[in-house]
Amino acid sequence: METLVFLFSFSALGILYAMNTIPEFQEPYVILATGVAVLVIVFLFYFIITRGNPPKDFLFFVFAVFSFTCVIDLISALEHDGIVSGFMEFYQKTGEPYLGSAYSIMMCYWDGIVHFIMYLVMISRITDRKAYRTPGLFWAGSLCANMSVFIVGIVAGKYGSEIHPAFWLNFLFLLMPVLGAITLFSRPKDRPLIGGYTATHAQSMKLIWRPTDLVLILLLIAAMAFTILRGLVALDSPIEVCSSYLKHYEPYLKDPVGYPRITMLHLLFYGLPLLGASVYGLLKPGCTWMSDWTLFLAGGMMQCQWAHIGGSLHHRTTAPFRIPNECFWLVLAANLVYAATPVLVAMRVNGNPHFFLKISPFPGQTGLPISEEKDTKYKDK
Repeated sequence: METLVFLFSFSALGILYAMNTIPEFQEPYVILATGVAVLVIVFLFYFIITRGNPPKDFLFFVFAVFSFTCVIDLISALEHDGIVSGFMEFYQKTGEPYLGSAYSIMMCYWDGIVHFIMYLVMISRITDRKAYRTPGLFWAGSLCANMSVFIVGIVAGKYGSEIHPAFWLNFLFLLMPVLGAITLFSRPKDRPLIGGYTATHAQSMKLIWRPTDLVLILLLIAAMAFTILRGLVALDSPIEVCSSYLKHYEPYLKDPVGYPRITMLHLLFYGLPLLGASVYGLLKPGCTWMSDWTLFLAGGMMQCQWAHIGGSLHHRTTAPFRIPNECFWLVLAANLVYAATPVLVAMRVNGNPHFFLKISPFPGQTGLPISEEKDTKYKDK
């Protein structure tokens, strides 16, 4: 099924080419109506071909339809960068002109490559009746962050006066990952929630004997400080350190396009509490929620940082707002470490979950050796 989805998604090229060459399809309200019609037709296509063996998960149709739109986003980014032509000129003028900003171009690359791959993986797992909670939560965090920043940035930035009817299609792409996240969070976990001897041993160790966790906590604290600093810069704080950082390190935070400022505010108000919760989860044993929320946070912060770093380096960002040459590598390294930190935490939590399991003693455990083979685990009923 994933092969069919992959191939059918590229039929978007024909639709874009036809709309780009037929003037009647280039009116603002016609673009909106065509966009809605295409999404409905794509949904009906997958609904009809799966009638004989319907998927038991409604998110299959979300992933299949969104795979189609990923190709559109990829073509949009490639055309704005001058790599291809003849597909999206009409959309740049009367559809969504803000897609030509550096931030939006990088956002479209992320959707057209990273999200596209994730959709195919999750469709494959749904078709095979396998769990896909890990990529699903990463996707939900990524697309929620993507669309929330994108929509607010359009309204609050310099493109607020250039909103056309096609803008309203973006709310569908915000609603679906929210519903997807709610669905995935409410489902039973794929892994055991209760551990035995190995979990008991892991949770009895002091932080000093868990060097990986200690390093991750230090990275999380540094990420929290970095989040607060850039959030205050976005809020126009008069504190000297904020003014100095904006002037000498990341002037891109004040790019009039608006996306960098909205990104920092999202990270301040939503990312910061989750970073703090991750620190708590690495200190307090038995936080079973860590496996899900660290994936969600990793997806959101990775997407934000990809678009932010890429946008600050893109040629469409004017020179005054790019990273100054004298501190280029320092700022780039700080942003890369900042993006990698939640991913490393998610890998730690999901790769070795014993510290984050509940402990429930069983009769007869006394005296058994602490080993992976002897560990007793079962799912919470």
